[in-house]
Amino acid sequence: MISNLAYVHPNATIGKNVTIEPFAYVAGDVVIGDDCWIGPGAVIHDGARIGKGNKIHTGASIACLPQDLKFAGEVTTAEIGDCNDIREYVTISRGTASKGKTVVGSHNLLMAYVHVAHDDVVGSHCVIANRVSLAGEVKVGDWAVIGGHAAIHQWVNIGEHTMIQGGALISKDIPPFIIASNGDTRYAGINRIGLTRRGFTTEQIAAIHDTCRILFQSDLNYMTACDTAERELPQSPERDRIIEFVRTSPRGVCKPYSGKN
Repeated sequence: MISNLAYVHPNATIGKNVTIEPFAYVAGDVVIGDDCWIGPGAVIHDGARIGKGNKIHTGASIACLPQDLKFAGEVTTAEIGDCNDIREYVTISRGTASKGKTVVGSHNLLMAYVHVAHDDVVGSHCVIANRVSLAGEVKVGDWAVIGGHAAIHQWVNIGEHTMIQGGALISKDIPPFIIASNGDTRYAGINRIGLTRRGFTTEQIAAIHDTCRILFQSDLNYMTACDTAERELPQSPERDRIIEFVRTSPRGVCKPYSGKN
């Protein structure tokens, strides 16, 4: 159902069983998949490519112009997967010439006032809480949880299955499977509860814990710690993923554990 109080450009491609509520705006260079709900006052700009089963709530702005002084009006997109819940006043910018597109995967919850900037890549099954701001060209892995009011510096890479505490100011990469504290952004343990809920075995969690213990709690520099973990720990996909992430991080990773309050 498309309300007669909504504006939908005649060139927009609208799938089956789509609801567009009063006062929503849909531009011409837009694709909206089947079974989506577009809430009152939502704005879907040129360049939006929206999959199936998404809910886009009041005041959200999808594929809005990048907040980047280098943007010169190039044709770019914001590509959103399936079954996302995009809450009130979320803004998702489209890409720039740098990458050409902003990408949000599937089955994510983006709570009210989240900002996803130009050329970001957000994975699937993520929870990004209220007022989180992702700067440009940030990468967020699958199953990441980012607490409210966190701010993520441009070009930061957040690994899969991480949890970032609310209010954190993140300027370094966050390896997969860990909890990152707010304040001075340190390793604060592995995301054991989240990993257990997602079906990781006791052996997999132990491999993650042992690897992180050497990397973040041994007082070794990170490159030496990676070598030590490879030498002392049995090979596992989890061990190798953490080591590969740390070794290839262009920005460097978060600070090691500190027992100080």
